[in-house]
Amino acid sequence: MSENQTATPEAELDLGEQMVIRRQKLLALQSEGKDPFEITKYHQTHHSVEIKENFEALEGQTVSVAGRMMSKRVMGKASFCNLQDLQGNIQSYVARDAVGEDPYKMFKKLDIGDIIGIKGEVFKTKTGEISIHATEVTLLSKSLQVLPEKFHGLTNTDMRYRQRYVDLIMNSEVKTTFITRSKIISAVRRYLDGQGFMEVETPMLVSNAGGAAARPFETHFNALDTDVKLRISLELYLKRLIVGGMERVYEIGRVFRNEGLDTRHNPEFTLMELYQAYTDYHGMMDLTENLYRYVAKEVLGTTKITYNGIEMDLGKPFERITMVDAVKKYSGVDFNEIKTLDEARAAAKEHKVEYEERHKKGDILNLFFEAFVEEHLIQPTFVMDHPIEISPLTKKKPDNPDYVERFEFFMNGWEMANAYSELNDPIDQRERFKAQEELLAQGDEEANTTDEDFLYALELGMPPTGGIGFGIDRMVMLLTDSPAIRDVLLFPTMKPKE
Repeated sequence: MSENQTATPEAELDLGEQMVIRRQKLLALQSEGKDPFEITKYHQTHHSVEIKENFEALEGQTVSVAGRMMSKRVMGKASFCNLQDLQGNIQSYVARDAVGEDPYKMFKKLDIGDIIGIKGEVFKTKTGEISIHATEVTLLSKSLQVLPEKFHGLTNTDMRYRQRYVDLIMNSEVKTTFITRSKIISAVRRYLDGQGFMEVETPMLVSNAGGAAARPFETHFNALDTDVKLRISLELYLKRLIVGGMERVYEIGRVFRNEGLDTRHNPEFTLMELYQAYTDYHGMMDLTENLYRYVAKEVLGTTKITYNGIEMDLGKPFERITMVDAVKKYSGVDFNEIKTLDEARAAAKEHKVEYEERHKKGDILNLFFEAFVEEHLIQPTFVMDHPIEISPLTKKKPDNPDYVERFEFFMNGWEMANAYSELNDPIDQRERFKAQEELLAQGDEEANTTDEDFLYALELGMPPTGGIGFGIDRMVMLLTDSPAIRDVLLFPTMKPKE
């Protein structure tokens, strides 16, 4: 048996017996005036990995570490235990002669999962493992539950998502993912702040949930006796700020969409939107390319990332292709040659693309794109110039008003961002809202409704503006090689337990 192996009689008891014994131990401590829950703080001088990385400087020095005891091996007058903290884990050698007879008896009664503090000298064992020779062991919090023995190997992922706190304890890779997520968001902020953007916050409870094609959650605000919705995007309030003279703004925040759950969708997720006055969607492409390179380099140290075994290179210029050209490339159908709705419907029937009666030519082009193109867009790609029917907030292309100055950014076959040259013509915008209202009346629950306050803001005058929305969760998925969105959300939405 190695120094780190666990050997405890507790493992031979059933779960109920173990929990009863742990509570009895707590009661005994409390009766002796040693209630661990009365301890309010502990002086922690170092973390585990910090000690290991600086062993030469710290050898022989006294340190204090704190964390969860993950294993214990008692050998008469001396024992080994393993302590896990924020950074990792470190072994401690606990000897009766060093800590004292009564403290050593107390140590022997500790359970796996207890939160402890260890003070002692840094040394290296005969087998070469950097450890702490304990002079003091302090019980800081009693664990009354029993940790699973092989949590990492559980096939019950549902329990891992429901009890993320256990997942974080038992699986170091999970903790690393969420530390990386935090670094990614910090790097995004650093890049944008360096480009002169200002971070702002806008309302989550809104009377009109616009800015995206999505079904909102609805609730009632008792104080004003009015129905409100949870926002589905950040767009319309951020554009109001551009009208107000804030030339570069961004927001990173939760948005809420009343839709299904799958590997890439959660009803609440983190969106970042930014708006920049006096630029267009080409400026947004340049910003996106530079932002992704910066974040990958800052967080991962490289612009080459691997997701599910496939390498994607953020260092090369991102491909730029129009939606019409992309559909022609992968389906053989050229929508430049399709002039009428009847021709578009005929092409859809021929290629087995299902559409609804309300769909217009531009909608059918988008259905072709989803059916034939998306899965092929593995390397970073900007798909540009969408049909006007699916882009109610975007400027028309001056030379081809059936299409708009919009792009979607794709990697790994996923939409990673959506950007426009923002529509700033209030008369045109009112007509687009009117068309959306008609779709809503026809049963499209994702259609927008007219936002009179937003139209008033546009009538005051909004400068030419480029805007973009990034899915932060998908960015984190790609940069951490995580298979599902629930793997990058600390507490994903779950069906209630019965």
